[in-house]
Amino acid sequence: MRRPGPLPRSTVQSALAAAFAALAVLAALRPQWLEALGFDPDQGNGFVEWALPIGLALAAVALLASARRRRARRTLGQTG
Repeated sequence: MRRPGPLPRSTVQSALAAAFAALAVLAALRPQWLEALGFDPDQGNGFVEWALPIGLALAAVALLASARRRRARRTLGQTG
């Protein structure tokens, strides 16, 4: 049984990865959301609308890879 206390870092990283992945999908599905807010950082050429979901997706993959590595290291340490 897990003792109460702070969540393991791998759990936090996995949750952040899921949130970033969801935001990446939402940003890709609605690329004009920035302009709807009145914010046009790229003057209409669409670069930011594609760079944002790609960056979020890359961050999600990096966080998930780090969480998996950390969880595997923790599991190996407990069994060995």
